[in-house]
Amino acid sequence: MPVIWNPWHGCTKISEGCKNCYVFRGDKKWGIDSSQVSKTQNFDLPLKKNRNGEYKIPTGSRVWTCFTSDFFIEQADSWRPIVWQIIQKRKDLHFFIPTKRVYRIQQCLPEDWGEGYDNVTISCTVENQRQANLRLPEYKKLAIKHKSLLCEPLLESIDLEPWIGSWIELIVVGGESGGNARTCNFDWVRNIRAACVESGIPFWFKQTGANFVKEGIAYTIERKSQIAQAKKAGIDFDPT
Repeated sequence: MPVIWNPWHGCTKISEGCKNCYVFRGDKKWGIDSSQVSKTQNFDLPLKKNRNGEYKIPTGSRVWTCFTSDFFIEQADSWRPIVWQIIQKRKDLHFFIPTKRVYRIQQCLPEDWGEGYDNVTISCTVENQRQANLRLPEYKKLAIKHKSLLCEPLLESIDLEPWIGSWIELIVVGGESGGNARTCNFDWVRNIRAACVESGIPFWFKQTGANFVKEGIAYTIERKSQIAQAKKAGIDFDPT
C-alpha cells in the first residue's frame, strides 16, 4: 500500500504547472504561507516504530516522497543529506520522488549515489511541451536507476516521442483539480498512451482533473470521482 512522506512542506512556483498548485490552495484555507519551506513532524517517518519496535512503514511499501514541496528545492539543501541517509537505511522501501527542478538534481545527489539507488525513482514532471523540451534532455542524461515521467497537470498535447524509450519505466498522466482547474483533453491523454504502447512503456491514467473534455464534450468532474473516472476509461497499459 502506498505511503505519503513529506519531510518538508512549502514551495515556490517555477513553471506553468504550478499556477493552481493544490498545496497553495490547501494552505490558503488555513492562512499558511506556502512559500515558506519548513521541516515537518514526519521528517523521519520511515524510521518511526510502533510499540512492538517494528517500523510503522512495512517492508515492501512504495513511499510517495515530498508531494507538498519539491525534493530538490533550495531551501531544503541542509536537510536533504539526512533524508538520503534515511532512504539508504530503509532499502526495503521504494521511494518515488517527483520534481520540476531537474536542473538541481545532479548537485543534490549524495556522495554514494553512483549510478543511482536501487530503491529510488526520481520522476520528472512535464506539464506541457515547453517544459518537456527544457527538462527531458537534461533528465535523460542523469544517472538515475529508475526514471519515470509525470504529466500532471497535463495542460496541452505533448509530443514525447523524441525522448521516450526503454530508459523510462512509467509515464503517469492526470488532469488538474480545483475550482480554477485548466482543461484536460482526453485526446492529449490518448496520444501519450499511444506513444507508450509503441515504445513498450507502462502507462497510467491517474485522474481526469476537474474539467475534462472527451469527444468534444466538456465535463465537470467532482474531486472524489476523478480517479475513478480515469480508471473507468480502461486505458492503463502494462506491457509485461
